[in-house]
Amino acid sequence: MAELILSDEERAALEGWVRRRSAPQVWALRCRIILACAAGASNKDVAGQLGSTPHAVGRWRKRFVEHRIAGLGDMPRPGGPRTVTDEQVAAVVKRTLESAPKNATHWSTRAMATEMGLSQSTVSRIWRAFGLQPHRTETLKLSTDPYFVDKVHDVVGLYLDPPERALVFCVDEKSQIQALDRSQPVLPGVPHRVTHDYVRAGTTTLFAALEVATGKVIGSLHRRHRAEEFKKFLIKLDQEVPADLDVHLVLDDYATHKTPAIKTWLLAHPRFHLHFTPTGSSWLNLVERWFAELTNKQIRRGVHRSVQTLEKDIRTWIAAWNTDPKPYVWTKTADEILERLASYLNRIPDSVD
Repeated sequence: MAELILSDEERAALEGWVRRRSAPQVWALRCRIILACAAGASNKDVAGQLGSTPHAVGRWRKRFVEHRIAGLGDMPRPGGPRTVTDEQVAAVVKRTLESAPKNATHWSTRAMATEMGLSQSTVSRIWRAFGLQPHRTETLKLSTDPYFVDKVHDVVGLYLDPPERALVFCVDEKSQIQALDRSQPVLPGVPHRVTHDYVRAGTTTLFAALEVATGKVIGSLHRRHRAEEFKKFLIKLDQEVPADLDVHLVLDDYATHKTPAIKTWLLAHPRFHLHFTPTGSSWLNLVERWFAELTNKQIRRGVHRSVQTLEKDIRTWIAAWNTDPKPYVWTKTADEILERLASYLNRIPDSVD
């Protein structure tokens, strides 16, 4: 096992990368490995502490001893001598993570190359090596529900530890599904060629209940989206679920789910229990993932000249799904979700406590 001793400058640089929240996790892990090895720990002990493998720890230890900090990046390839220094690489990474160009929301490889006096291919290689993708956008909406924590624990608890002698369903409505007919016939070829414009033939609404344990779906189609239609759907669930089982429904707090008529019906059917997801947190409802499957595989590229043909295709797709259903398995605990959210909020200036 090669002995690893750090200079003061190297230790300061590695610790700086570890502390920087915007640093790619792959690079931060390599820095942590070197710092732990420099403290005298064995490869096996370092692997156990950092969730890596002794082989990986040994590889990064050896590379660092031979090439110092430069060895933590991609290994040199055959070809001409290296022309980009470690300082230039670090400057590109820092500029990408901590600044934005003028008159633009994010850096492109060409803009960064012009800014740093490098070639576009060099910037591309640096970004790939460090996993930087400034052009990508991820979305997040923070719930303002005052009972957010309680509802997360309630819903996730149903997924991970459902009650005995009960079925858990994720329920929602996909409203305003349009029956669209393209203005010209679909043209054969790859990719699937369709005209950009279309003719609307009408809309329908799908009420769906995804059984968490098996992945089976109970669906009902209606032309309108009111409490009256939701009550009819509840009646259908009551008829299809064995009478000796309780029914737990995970759904959002849409107004049609809380009308006096719905509350009266629930009082008359005490085996039904409603669990509401927090406001603005549809990601907690597993049926939303199933709706995405339906949209991608049936609705988005479908051509329907009438609402009747659209509804027929949806019913056929549901029947085919139920012949070989695939349940969605929830893996994160409520505490893990809340800890991740708290970590994110700590990085947002002026976030609400």
